[in-house]
Amino acid sequence: MTSHDSGPLRIGFIGGAVNSAIGYTHFAASRMDGRFSIGCGSFSRHPERNRESAKAYGVEASHTYDDWLSMLTQERGQLDAVAVLTPIPDHLEMVRAALEMGLPVICEKALAASSEDCRLIGQAVAQHQGFLAVTFNYSGYPMVRELQQRLASGELGQLQQIHIEMPQEGFLRQGASPQAWRLKDYSVPTVSLDLGAHVHHLVNFLSAGLTPQEVMGHQETFGAFEGIVDNVYCLARYQQSLLVQSWFGKTALGYRNGLRLRVFGSKASAEWLQMEPEVLKMSFTDGQQRSIDRGGDTLIARQSRYNRFKAGHPSGFIEAFANLYTDIADHIECHAQGKQAPNQFVQGAEQSEECLRFLEAIRHSAGTRTWQAA
Repeated sequence: MTSHDSGPLRIGFIGGAVNSAIGYTHFAASRMDGRFSIGCGSFSRHPERNRESAKAYGVEASHTYDDWLSMLTQERGQLDAVAVLTPIPDHLEMVRAALEMGLPVICEKALAASSEDCRLIGQAVAQHQGFLAVTFNYSGYPMVRELQQRLASGELGQLQQIHIEMPQEGFLRQGASPQAWRLKDYSVPTVSLDLGAHVHHLVNFLSAGLTPQEVMGHQETFGAFEGIVDNVYCLARYQQSLLVQSWFGKTALGYRNGLRLRVFGSKASAEWLQMEPEVLKMSFTDGQQRSIDRGGDTLIARQSRYNRFKAGHPSGFIEAFANLYTDIADHIECHAQGKQAPNQFVQGAEQSEECLRFLEAIRHSAGTRTWQAA
């Protein structure tokens, strides 16, 4: 284990080739604050693409592997962590293998395709006293963390409602060509693994860990791929009488990524849009409305770690991801030293299992048209 003072943590990639949906994001975000360096990789099953990715990421040929298990076996003594960036159905085998070798794991969401697979991964974490972080990256936005802090401080009063939506257009826009694994639904629809996992995590994050008690769900297919669920709607009752309404899908023309949060409390409400990430809009019982940005009167977003550039030079998706990677680096270093976790931003197998149970309950509710325990 290297330390932050002696240099960046050395990480190996499984998956994440340059042509993947998320690989370059992890590459850029992990390196942004100097906490990680990419030391090795098995980026793709296709040898030519694997070599192309290694070159793009600056990984030497001697540390580039056509087989991910060979990489783990050969590099395990030189790695501080391994990032699993493959399609979700592959995660279980890869994550468990890395944990069994004593390697800290950073895994793309969703952790697995079912709650049972998440439970098995959680058992491996416990058995090997391992470390696992799942990259629920949207909570890395400074203004989302700002909103969480304002909720925790009581500024919005009693939390009553959260309305969250994540519309995209990728399954209906002309020329749509999703990856093959996304054109198969598992114990939950793949759209739920892709988008619903983020929706669930953000509600959990903002509500200080409140859990859903029962759900009413509905699923539809509107896009170009017959039999593949591409829109999901849900009304959920959470602990402490919190009501959550959510919609996520991939056939909303005009929305590249329309992530929108609306939070309603007894004293105030707040709204945040990913397309306007630097602004948090608030309204109060006296009719006052405020628009707060990173350069304004903030509780969290003013911290230097969130201000790589001064206000007026907007930060976005990569920076939010980098914020989470910095949190993960802190956790990995503390884990290696047997110290307590240093922050609240990193989540693992237990939260992922709860997320998959929630998504499974939505699917079951949609099939039976009844309320289901979450």
